[in-house]
Amino acid sequence: MARAIVQIKGRADRNLIATWANNVPEGTTVEFRAPRRTIDQNALMWSLLGQISKQVEWYGQKLSSEDWKDVLTASLRRTRVVPGIDAGTFVPLGMRTSQMTKEEISDLLELIYAFGAERGVKFRELELAS
Repeated sequence: MARAIVQIKGRADRNLIATWANNVPEGTTVEFRAPRRTIDQNALMWSLLGQISKQVEWYGQKLSSEDWKDVLTASLRRTRVVPGIDAGTFVPLGMRTSQMTKEEISDLLELIYAFGAERGVKFRELELAS
């Protein structure tokens, strides 16, 4: 078996994994990961980022939704920045959100709401809930 992925949904999946673990060659690597973000969480994140991009000016300029994702993710993760290859450029490390767990994306959504509230952003999702 070169590679296998199982989402644990019940006892049968746990038994299958245990059987595999008993039969794979030594040196095999096993990885367990928490559930990834949901489609709904992803959609909400992009909606909120789009609203921030339209309503907030950052140091004299408007940023795209993608830029705001990088700024807010860097804040959440306390991202390290290293010099880029070209003089005067810098690269933030660890900015990907596609691999975030449900808990991590929830933390990012809370940060987005808090950041927006501090800057007077009117989020549709909050107005609809009122």
